[in-house]
Amino acid sequence: MAKELEISIAAEPIFHIGSFVVTNSLLNSWIAVIIIVILSLAIGKKIARIPRGLQNVVEMIFEQAITLADSITGSREKSMKFLPIVLPLFTFILINNWLGIIPGIGSIGFFEGEGDHKLFVPFFRGATADLNTTLALAVVTVIITHIFGVMMTGAWSHFNKFIRINLFLELPRKVFKEKEYTALLINPIQFFVGLIEIVGEFAKVASLSFRLFGNIFAGEVLMGAIALIFAYALPIPFMFLEMIVGIVQALIFSILALVFMSIMSTDHEHAHEH
Repeated sequence: MAKELEISIAAEPIFHIGSFVVTNSLLNSWIAVIIIVILSLAIGKKIARIPRGLQNVVEMIFEQAITLADSITGSREKSMKFLPIVLPLFTFILINNWLGIIPGIGSIGFFEGEGDHKLFVPFFRGATADLNTTLALAVVTVIITHIFGVMMTGAWSHFNKFIRINLFLELPRKVFKEKEYTALLINPIQFFVGLIEIVGEFAKVASLSFRLFGNIFAGEVLMGAIALIFAYALPIPFMFLEMIVGIVQALIFSILALVFMSIMSTDHEHAHEH
């Protein structure tokens, strides 16, 4: 009987807790969280004035991260505010990306159904290969950018980035006092540009979620196809390739999140003048 590669975009349910469905990708997410908690506790218990071992590695990573953040935000103050969000986000995505290529993830499970309709359901599946996970990460990230925007520029200023009521409020002054009659044309155009930026916020969610999901899911499909051809030595080079892809995709997601936070935390008028 020929081997067939079954591809399921949706995560499969493993068990239920009451009415709550636990999927194989959710299990992987829990494992990633447990790994992060264990690493955090291990580092926290061995913090020393002179860093050694794991603490030394973490401090080196943090120094590189803060340098990269400074080059994006242009401000150490902003970098220190954003990194406690962006760095754990990067770690969570990276661990999930790498968990998806570990042997056994996606290949150990059970069959459900009967006869010719039996379907293989793996116990674990890479969380970032599930669109629900990447969509949730993207939505939370965009919401956090708006929270920073309100905190750092004020609610009214942040609101006017999208619904620019102030453009109409200043029309009488510009037209009757400053004699800027072009404002009758320019201000309504700028108002509608602000409305278009609202659409851009939804585009951010789509861009962040689909990019991460598409690359990681495609990698899992590739690994499954390669394993069907020859399961012993052939997949090894592709596993290293997927490790690099996992780092790159986690870095892209985190950098974009940092860019969005930096943009939202900049006053609209100041950014326009700049």
